[in-house]
Amino acid sequence: MLHSIDLFAGCGGLSLGLENSGFTPIFVSELNIDALNTYLINRDLTYPHLRKKYRCQNIKDVIKNESFFDDFNSGITKDFKRNYKKNSIDLLVGGPPCQGFSGIGIRRSYSVDKNQLPSNHLFQDMAFFIHKTKPKAFVFENVEGLLSAKWTKNGFKGEIFEEVLSTFKAIPEYQVKYKLVHAKDYGVPQNRPRILIVGFRCDIFTSSVDSEDAVKCGFLPEPTYNAPDLIDVLEDLVDDNFEYGGITSKYPNKYLSIFQKEMRTRLDGTISKKNDPLTEHEYSNHRQLVIDKFQAMIENNGTIPERFKTKKFAQRLLPIRWGIKGPTITATSLPDDFVHYSQARVPTVREWARIQTFPDWYQFAGKRTTGGIRRAGNPRESIFDREVPKYTQIGNAVPVKLGEAIGNHIAKIIKSK
Repeated sequence: MLHSIDLFAGCGGLSLGLENSGFTPIFVSELNIDALNTYLINRDLTYPHLRKKYRCQNIKDVIKNESFFDDFNSGITKDFKRNYKKNSIDLLVGGPPCQGFSGIGIRRSYSVDKNQLPSNHLFQDMAFFIHKTKPKAFVFENVEGLLSAKWTKNGFKGEIFEEVLSTFKAIPEYQVKYKLVHAKDYGVPQNRPRILIVGFRCDIFTSSVDSEDAVKCGFLPEPTYNAPDLIDVLEDLVDDNFEYGGITSKYPNKYLSIFQKEMRTRLDGTISKKNDPLTEHEYSNHRQLVIDKFQAMIENNGTIPERFKTKKFAQRLLPIRWGIKGPTITATSLPDDFVHYSQARVPTVREWARIQTFPDWYQFAGKRTTGGIRRAGNPRESIFDREVPKYTQIGNAVPVKLGEAIGNHIAKIIKSK
């Protein structure tokens, strides 16, 4: 059995992908309580040990606790009947919070330099955790903006990534590579660029390829280029009788594609039929002016007529089919960034989860949405606590299918040893 640890796990997209590829999560950390609850409620039946014993909310509590790693190693050795000194954790993954590196985060970081944001130094805690547990492999995940981010206005582009990469490369006994990947290349219906740093313990796998490219070196899988069109992702959820502010609580259609069938497959292997219960399919209660704007966008192939244009960030119409370049969008934490391709509304939580390749049985804890300082915080005022509603949890997640592709590849390498 392969065992994994997920630090900064969010609502569990990467973990679920790893679980689909054969990994059993034995420890999880996530600071936000709603995201952590989402992670746990979806694993209470399959991995009850996580809620009972093997979780922490703040990784700082672990790092500062001198006895934690000794207690942890002895605990998992006893509970999972595995000698972790001889046969260590297989995989440790982590995506430290990245609001200071992303485009949206930059807009909301006010006048604070990135080196003043405590969340931007959590990669060091992840590296320490790796050093103490010595997993066979690890994966660090973050936004594309990390590659060009600066600590201060007077710094140089890429200085943060340079420090992050050197931190992981400094961990003894690992070979480390990195790659900017796009989720669309691994069966995910969105573009979603992500920087991945991958390390293998040298006794498990080393590459003779003279390159930093994690794909060329065999540290990451080759792309499959099989992203589905949105009509094949969402069409079975289209309710012709929906009401603004209302809820569709039953599947309005049978599944219409292979992807939809997969999303409707429950943990026990059964598949949801038409009129079976459906969750998280609640519609925003748009004003009539907004509805008219969205309808005009649908009728004009995404173009916003002049009379509807505002200074506010303009929505984009989700395309029914991607075209030759493949997926062109990236799911964000803002539900009003995009308009449904055939109905004058923003996507529901369930549709947003589908775009991140979460199956329909996956449930989300917390509020449906929120806004302003409750979601962004205010670093200038030393307000770092943020609400993480359902849309934000989903938008921040690693797509499940990307996690599964990574997991399958790493599992194959570990098993071959």
